[in-house]
Amino acid sequence: MNALEKAPVQADDLSKLLEDIERLEVIFEDWDDTPQRAMQAYRGAIEALHGEAIRRLVGALKSNPAAAAAMKTAAADEVVYAVLRRHNIIKPTIAERVENALEGVRPMLASHGGDVELIQVDPPRIEVRFTGACDGCAASALTFHAGVKKAVEDACPEITEIIQTKGRAGGAKNGANFVSPFALNVAGDWLLAGRLNDIPEGGTHALSVNGEKLLLFRRGSIVSCFHNACAHLGFPIHDGAVEDGIIACPHHGFRYDLRTGECLTAPEVQLQPHAVRVIGNRVEVRLAR
Repeated sequence: MNALEKAPVQADDLSKLLEDIERLEVIFEDWDDTPQRAMQAYRGAIEALHGEAIRRLVGALKSNPAAAAAMKTAAADEVVYAVLRRHNIIKPTIAERVENALEGVRPMLASHGGDVELIQVDPPRIEVRFTGACDGCAASALTFHAGVKKAVEDACPEITEIIQTKGRAGGAKNGANFVSPFALNVAGDWLLAGRLNDIPEGGTHALSVNGEKLLLFRRGSIVSCFHNACAHLGFPIHDGAVEDGIIACPHHGFRYDLRTGECLTAPEVQLQPHAVRVIGNRVEVRLAR
């Protein structure tokens, strides 16, 4: 029996359901372009049908005050909320909008070894805390006012009080556990580039995403992503020897730091970087154009 012929999953076993979805996604990744496009079109049509059905259901129930109250209670469930948000049936919560605002400044903080954590949302007040190198840093006050505070105020004008809590934090609760500094000014969708364990520790992994040839490098949960082309003559470099984060182009020996893309042979050139983030075991990229 293959993965597609397994017995149906019980609806209340959410973790198993999510595992099955991820397992199927891995299978789909190995398909050729034609069946992949057919699968994506089929999935899109099913999602559109489900979205329309849910919209009609919500519209029919809104006129009944008791039903409207029950819907509000149901939407507090994280699974129900996620589905309604996916179909744009309900608006994002303030907490979600604040987190999105913080995502915009996290690459800048990560480039200095720090992060920011959302502690509490109690409109019109929120509480945040710096972590990592930013916790206790002498420049943290400037970072807070010029970065975090401004980002939240721009995204959520209804938040009028932003409190910075001091002290060590226990780590991020949600979302990406690493976002590259190159993500800050790069627009576009995040695209799946495989799994973290596809990339050997301290080594590289070459792949193609949307026709773009990429080279991923990993140290722990930190991943960097570059166009797989030497800045010298554009030849691919994935077969080059890697030692302590430095790769040597197998064609003419140009050496690059895979953490930054800097060329150690000719400092005036560098590898072209792409934004990358790690969520759990997923590695996602945003392609620079």
